[in-house]
Amino acid sequence: MDIIKIKDKKFTLSIPESDILAAVKTVAYQINTDLQGTNPLFICVLNGAFMFASDLMKDINFPCEITFIKLSSYEGLYTSGSVKEIIGLNESVVGRNIVVVEDIVDTGITMERILESLLAKGAKDIRIATFLQKPDALKRDIKIDYIAMKIPNDFIVGYGLDYDGYGRNLKNIYTVVSN
Repeated sequence: MDIIKIKDKKFTLSIPESDILAAVKTVAYQINTDLQGTNPLFICVLNGAFMFASDLMKDINFPCEITFIKLSSYEGLYTSGSVKEIIGLNESVVGRNIVVVEDIVDTGITMERILESLLAKGAKDIRIATFLQKPDALKRDIKIDYIAMKIPNDFIVGYGLDYDGYGRNLKNIYTVVSN
């Protein structure tokens, strides 16, 4: 299945599941090396990062915790430029080592808001693990510690990422086809 249709858009296969899982294992290895013995709190940003967080956590080999937050910045194919908090953080981060687990960092606006919030709440050390990064779309000066893959500034779906709520369940990544 190289071309799929979601709602009114066609998408073509761009990253197969085998490449995705290999990249996630590489990130897990880096985190295991860097954070062994630090008992971090992983914060998964919903909805998009749920698959990445699930696969990543399977390969983390030390004691840790995971929690979830939900933010929204997309409307259809485009980022709205504003970030809305839908589900907030319930755990204390004071003095904690934090790993923010994100599906994609494109403009960096959402991540900047998350970092500001965690710092204001007293987090000791904050690291970012993102499945995907769009270097050409970045508008904020953000240090991303763990990047599974860098991709062009195209709209994609699959592996947790969606188009108007659809496509999150796909095990591969697909790129929108220009008309």
